[in-house]
Amino acid sequence: MLYLNFSKADFDANIIVPTNDFEQAVKDFLIEWFSDSDIMIAHTSGSTGTPKEIILTKENMRKSANMTAKYLHLQKGDTALLAMPVNYIAGKLMLVRAVEIGLKLISIQPTSHISLDEINQSIQQELQSIDFVALTPMQVEKSLDFVAKCNKLIIGGAPLSDKVKQDLFDFENEVYETYAMTETITHIAFKQVKNKKFLDIENVFEAFDEVKISQDERGCLVIDTPYDNLQVVTNDVVELVSKRKFNWIGRADNVINSGGIKLFPEQIEAKLKTFINSEFYITSKKDELLGEKLVLVVEGEERSLDFSLADLTKYQVPKEIIFIPEFPRTESGKIKRDRY
Repeated sequence: MLYLNFSKADFDANIIVPTNDFEQAVKDFLIEWFSDSDIMIAHTSGSTGTPKEIILTKENMRKSANMTAKYLHLQKGDTALLAMPVNYIAGKLMLVRAVEIGLKLISIQPTSHISLDEINQSIQQELQSIDFVALTPMQVEKSLDFVAKCNKLIIGGAPLSDKVKQDLFDFENEVYETYAMTETITHIAFKQVKNKKFLDIENVFEAFDEVKISQDERGCLVIDTPYDNLQVVTNDVVELVSKRKFNWIGRADNVINSGGIKLFPEQIEAKLKTFINSEFYITSKKDELLGEKLVLVVEGEERSLDFSLADLTKYQVPKEIIFIPEFPRTESGKIKRDRY
């Protein structure tokens, strides 16, 4: 575990003494960040294809960090937690934000369960909460006691299940789902999660002030970024609510046409998450009658599943269930979806 105080003007990455590969990766990134080079290399996750290398300028990475700081009202001296690998954009940008804003950053080996007591023991402090934290949905689900002590929490990597949203409702902190990708230098929009303190909120993503959004002819999101006038045309089908707000429906490359009905796997998966206690995804298989039939693929041993109480339309009910002992995953841990 590393405690990196970027609020001090004389911070020197060279004094870091790594004790594991994660800490070495943090040190290597910071040394590169403080070097004379104007660019850095990032890689896409590979969840929707072969991972690719992307060259990012440090100036644009700073812009991204400052947009987050502006939206969340982060201040110099705030505490923050890095609990993600730094070989992908989410971890890299937590470090950049810490440097740019002047945060006191606690960096821990990525793990599913996080404990504030263990953090305090390691840094020999008695923090009651941490000002700014970024986690994955799995980390949130397995660290709810810790989540309650995160003043401002952003969650990325996958949509939150309804069950986790219900668990978060009793909290009083600021929690946001993020819309992000490597090409846009992590997130460009937040969706606040409703809880008992923040009841009067819209269940939509809100783009940052510096970002413009629109749709192409497929109904997919088009993002005009502040990064050298870069425009990113996504494969994410959305519903535009206003000039800055949108609902995410699903990925165009995942859509299933079954008997002339367009089905978005992500919508169905959200309805099933409460009823399946393991990783799964919705895909399709060729069918002579329907063209494509809906298939549920579940990780683990074959077993009986009951999702009769899920709010599925007749078209959203899987026609077949396939069990696979272990899903293939990308290096960043995302499931590789197959069509059969």
